[in-house]
Amino acid sequence: MKQWYRDYGLQARMFLTMFLLAVLYLFFLAVILTFGGGLTYILIVIMLFVLFLQFFFSDRLVLWSTGGRIVSEQEEPRLHETIARLCAIADLPKPKVAIVESNVPNAFATGRSKNSAVVAVTTSLKQKLSQPEIEAVLAHELSHVKNRDMLIITIASFLSTVASLLVQNMLFFGMWGGGGGRDRDRGAGAAIIIFIVAIIVWIISFFLIMALSRYREFAADRGSAVITGQPSHLASALMAISGMMERVPSEDLRKVEGMNAFFIIPAISGKSIMNLFSTHPTIEARIRALSEMERRMEF
Repeated sequence: MKQWYRDYGLQARMFLTMFLLAVLYLFFLAVILTFGGGLTYILIVIMLFVLFLQFFFSDRLVLWSTGGRIVSEQEEPRLHETIARLCAIADLPKPKVAIVESNVPNAFATGRSKNSAVVAVTTSLKQKLSQPEIEAVLAHELSHVKNRDMLIITIASFLSTVASLLVQNMLFFGMWGGGGGRDRDRGAGAAIIIFIVAIIVWIISFFLIMALSRYREFAADRGSAVITGQPSHLASALMAISGMMERVPSEDLRKVEGMNAFFIIPAISGKSIMNLFSTHPTIEARIRALSEMERRMEF
């Protein structure tokens, strides 16, 4: 087991982001408890139901949405052997292994814990990267598992999901009040307050979750460098995947772009969007960080 590399500046930024999310969500819950009236318990049940689905079924939903298929050691012996060897280095239980039939070169990890994790790669990535590059990508995904990133992002995003549902379905939840006269006016006023707060919570949490996701990508890159001992291999893989992404048909990219938060590199057609709205740091920033880490490892 190699010494796990710690970047205290990165850890501090992640902690601050998660702290701000916690404050935001406590504020959101306080507003619901104060103004929710008779619908308070219904809203809390909805929140718990959303959390239950995300926590226990996220791995199945991700595989289903990408068309991923769990493969045995007999089907993919080299992939299984590579992951088993990397897991031994990283002190991790071996996850399930999945293959996604896709022209988009990519990989992702999912699962709520180390014991329920799934690591998946696309057929395009297997075919087009060298073995050292594939190992670096797999080590990146295993770092997500080791750092419990899927669980953290799930917990961080579930109230944002609830806020989004409230904004989209306010009339369905009957939050514009009933009855007549003063009671109806109070109900309508409370509904408007919850509606406005839900919008604010969704917008702010969106940016905080994007920032948290980018920080965790940097941490997984560093984890890959520690596991393989070769930061340059991941840098090479990132450049190769980025270059190939530009040649993937737009139709193929659109099919999987909903899963960009899980991928090692977002499947985005054309030039990258503003970094503020991205789930990942820029390729240039990631390669600079890997180059700096390689320089430190030489001493």
